[in-house]
Amino acid sequence: MCPDLSLSTSLPKRQDAVLLGMASINKDEPALVGTSPELDKAYQKTFGVTVAAMATAVGAVAKQGTVKALPALDGTRLFVVGLGDADVTPDVVRTATGNGLRAIAGQEGVEKLSVAVSLELSDPELIQAAGEGALLGAYRFAPLKAEADPVAVHLVTLVSPVTNAAAKDAVATAAIVSEAVYQARNWTNTPPNLLYPESFANAARAFLKDQKVTVEVLDEKALEKGGYGGILAVGGGSSRAPRLVRMSYAPRGATAHLALVGKGITFDSGGLDIKPAGQMAGMKYDMSGAAAVIAAVQAIAAAGLNVKVTAYAAMAENLPSGTSYRSGDVLTMFDGQTVENYNTDAEGRLVMADAIARAGQDSPDLIVDVATLTGACMVALGLRTGGLITNGEETSDLLLDAAEAAGEDFWELPLTEHMRNQLKSTVADMRSGGSNRWGGALVAGAFLERFVPEGVSWAHLDIAGPAENVEEAYGCTPKGGTGVAVRTLVALAGQLAGR
Repeated sequence: MCPDLSLSTSLPKRQDAVLLGMASINKDEPALVGTSPELDKAYQKTFGVTVAAMATAVGAVAKQGTVKALPALDGTRLFVVGLGDADVTPDVVRTATGNGLRAIAGQEGVEKLSVAVSLELSDPELIQAAGEGALLGAYRFAPLKAEADPVAVHLVTLVSPVTNAAAKDAVATAAIVSEAVYQARNWTNTPPNLLYPESFANAARAFLKDQKVTVEVLDEKALEKGGYGGILAVGGGSSRAPRLVRMSYAPRGATAHLALVGKGITFDSGGLDIKPAGQMAGMKYDMSGAAAVIAAVQAIAAAGLNVKVTAYAAMAENLPSGTSYRSGDVLTMFDGQTVENYNTDAEGRLVMADAIARAGQDSPDLIVDVATLTGACMVALGLRTGGLITNGEETSDLLLDAAEAAGEDFWELPLTEHMRNQLKSTVADMRSGGSNRWGGALVAGAFLERFVPEGVSWAHLDIAGPAENVEEAYGCTPKGGTGVAVRTLVALAGQLAGR
């Protein structure tokens, strides 16, 4: 459960923990950020020194990524997080508060803490970043135990001298976005025996029920009737039939129309081209794109952004059986194009192609698809950076600006004629992959591009690397499912809505 978030002009009198900052000023001179005369007076009375002096004594520094605990004051624990240079950016604040709240929430035996974040937040962008960092840093996936673990943090208060309408809007946005990211993380962390196409579709409907979002779920009969050859082929090997979830948010007066498409492979064994055991363990995360899209739609609607959004989550379980599709099969896709399948472990592009083609029928201004699509993207960009492929420079700029504002890392990859030519087939309109292993992320992007209607702007986000954090937690990113792309998609919708 996402903690509550509030705004205050001063440090609340009774808090379980207070997060302060240490910044570097005047040629690397450290300075404590966020303390108050009242706090200093109480600290001097108890310990004989100011909070700043104690922070220096215990080794608190301005270096980003550092967190130091100070002696408690009347039951209130004080923590100091490194901010780096005093001229902080929203991303620095988001990361720092994430580090601080992870440290606070990670204490042994804590539950239902109230935490004040006092970092001299002076403008709405910094307030929103601090709110997101704090809430996302406090995230813990609830283990599936007979007796649930207690919630570590239940309330975060941001201390700021600014409490005007813009500041309050920033707090509200941070809470909405963080709740959406929490849900995306929870879905991606859920074991695949509990989250499969039907249950995932039901969960999406339940999550959106309180918003002005119309939800339609296409089951296997509707998919067959509609000609969704890619989704049906991928899901054909499992006893759990595929689903396509269509979501529509259409506020009155919206002038821009954004289409979102998410990959929802609830478990990917590789199909008949089965994965090695070591590569199969993390394949519950192969639905991260769909989780991000569904969560983003909820946040966009909850924030009341004035942009029309039509979204599709293509859900299937890719398993080997007597009814599995094969390498070499020719599939007829939703838009009538035929595809020579080259590998049953390249299933994501097939379900995405059907959903992108369907999204194109809604006449959007921009289609953005999100998928844990290729290991090749991870080889190229590592585990923390997603790939971006688009069909136009303006679209690239728009997506990169949204990602920067959201504090998520994407890097643009090229789409060349050479890669497009890798898809030539002698038995169908195209192959689903190239004739060699090189440039796999680019070939996959070129394949998806074939299903984008002519004249429609399109962007592809390959989140194969950052969707799961297999290393230690950092900033506001936990170990496990990260909920990556939710913040970028919400920021993008905000740009299109003129906010």
